[in-house]
Amino acid sequence: MNFSYWEYKTWLSNIDFTIVGSGIVGLSCALALKKLHPKAKILVLERGMLPQGASTKNAGFACFGSISEVLSDLENHSEAEVVSLVQQRWQGIQSLRNTLGDKTLDFQNHGGHELFLREQKALYEKCLSKYKHVNQLLHAVFEGNAFALFENTFHFKNIQENYITNRFEGQLDTGKMMQGLLNLAQQNQIMILNGVNVEQFVEEENKVVVKTNHFELKTNKLFIATNAFAQSFMGDQVIPARAQVLITRPIHDLAIKGTFHFDEGYYYFRNIENRILFGGGRNLDFKGEETAEFGQSDKIQNELEKVLATCILPDVNFEIERRWSGIMGVGQKKHPIVKQLSNNVYCGVRLGGMGVAIGSSVGNDLARLVV
Repeated sequence: MNFSYWEYKTWLSNIDFTIVGSGIVGLSCALALKKLHPKAKILVLERGMLPQGASTKNAGFACFGSISEVLSDLENHSEAEVVSLVQQRWQGIQSLRNTLGDKTLDFQNHGGHELFLREQKALYEKCLSKYKHVNQLLHAVFEGNAFALFENTFHFKNIQENYITNRFEGQLDTGKMMQGLLNLAQQNQIMILNGVNVEQFVEEENKVVVKTNHFELKTNKLFIATNAFAQSFMGDQVIPARAQVLITRPIHDLAIKGTFHFDEGYYYFRNIENRILFGGGRNLDFKGEETAEFGQSDKIQNELEKVLATCILPDVNFEIERRWSGIMGVGQKKHPIVKQLSNNVYCGVRLGGMGVAIGSSVGNDLARLVV
């Protein structure tokens, strides 16, 4: 690249910390580093025009796991591990709210409701029989009982008679959240370069050489915060998982308010003012959705529209205004990977679809790895 002396000196030299990824984790890490090292020169490299992956493409759920998700986790993790997971999500949301404020986030606490389809009677009865035990298990996290039965007040069809509601769950505006983090980064003189794809890095004695599609630079420390796109650096420890989403045009007199889950969290929907956002269906084609490519599939989009028409908005005329997808980072375990990879390279990845809940705390933990 044809950089002038001024460009090179200002943006690409004497860099203390370089962060790959300007999503929730990357910006939270940058802000935490600035607090710990006020005089440090911090650079964030982002491959997209906007933060890619899931940070700007998620559904805006401030959630901690529906009752069926928690029970599913208990089948694959110890009780202590599940409590730790939920606690991390709860604390992460509080950290995000404290950092940006509820007004900036447009945070609203309407509760999170899990629905059970008519054919899911066995799952419904299992959750009914165990939600009080889960309340006891998580009581110390929430300082109260999270889950309770709730009547079908929104008149969804083809479901079991009650929801099981997490009264602590809320919703926020994903765009306002990311804009707030970007504004904070700029206020703290954190530099962000967009459209820069990190292709590889090589560690020298006290530096890391970072090679991108546009330039090469040297940095004292490198932080990988690309979550789903970390597979090129982390191998099969991180598996990309595409989540498909759609949103309706405005619906007159829409009464639905809150966040909703069903099918062990693989489907989720919420109101955004007088629209319905609906996403999920990855479990219809796990292998096909193990991709870092954005896009939609007819199989999943058709199922989303079918469920929207027969269950969520029965007898309501609606139109789809927009469709998109986000890329999550998942793995065999739900705990994120936050660790030092070598002398000067660190990573905070594999958020398991809980980026809104744990992204800020993972970013903070990542920053604290530097002694």
